[in-house]
Amino acid sequence: MTLLALTGGVGGAKLALGFAKVLPPEEVVFVVNTGDDFEHLGLHISPDVDTLTYTLAEVADPVAGWGRKDETWRFMAALERFGGETWFRLGDADLALHLHRRTLLGLGLSLTAATREIAARLGVEHSILPMSDDPVRTRVLSPDGPLAFQHYFVRDRCAPKAVGFEFAGAEAASVNPAIPFESLTAIVICPSNPFVSVDPILAVNGMRDALLATGAPIVAVSPIVGGRAIKGPTAKMMRELGIPATTVEVAKHYAGLVSHFVVDEVDACARTKVAALGMQTVTLQTVMSSTDDRVQLARAVLEFIR
Repeated sequence: MTLLALTGGVGGAKLALGFAKVLPPEEVVFVVNTGDDFEHLGLHISPDVDTLTYTLAEVADPVAGWGRKDETWRFMAALERFGGETWFRLGDADLALHLHRRTLLGLGLSLTAATREIAARLGVEHSILPMSDDPVRTRVLSPDGPLAFQHYFVRDRCAPKAVGFEFAGAEAASVNPAIPFESLTAIVICPSNPFVSVDPILAVNGMRDALLATGAPIVAVSPIVGGRAIKGPTAKMMRELGIPATTVEVAKHYAGLVSHFVVDEVDACARTKVAALGMQTVTLQTVMSSTDDRVQLARAVLEFIR
């Protein structure tokens, strides 16, 4: 088996860790959203890539899900005294990663190569691939104009109303050539935000067609459980877009791409409506509060695929 898992940050990284626990490195590849990337304090910040890297290295903050556990914040405290921008917090150990990435990119390495080197340094053996080495930037459209994603998500704490999204650079970007489309036996869309974590991946020129051309089953795990998002602003965004915050609506969003859909036990009654979209469905416990939960869900999804 060669599994390709598409993922964003915290929510998707939970299931990604489950796959990494049950599949050897040669049997799973993670493709990560880079629409959240931005330049800050002279550094290339890649939040979703770093969240997955820290998660697979098992050094992620277990409470926040992002950043590093046992982090210290002396750099941010000192920067604040100088009047610097502190709305996006970089811990001291996290800062070391960003400085090292800047060095690698400055030497001419691609984002993929830099990610591979950083992951190896942290003991991660599984492949973490940015969706593209070309810049793609997610913008959240609000009534007051477009917002860079991190300004919306971190600086403004998701407060502005979202009326749409755009992915600047996606049409000109190339799919990461390291993705092994020719050998895939299954594709899983992890329970990440469909609009700002998964859609940027699918928006990369040629990505959707390449996924469909594999002929492999494409399985999506709903990030909505009982009308709520387990993590992040997915449900809020759906309501603001005039879309009911339900697992059925997530399935509709993926219609035409996804062949199999995982519904949480809480939403078991939605299976009939999802099946009517032409998707095979299964009901599983998808809320992952522990490592055991992540492993259990990963095993169950693999069994569903088989």
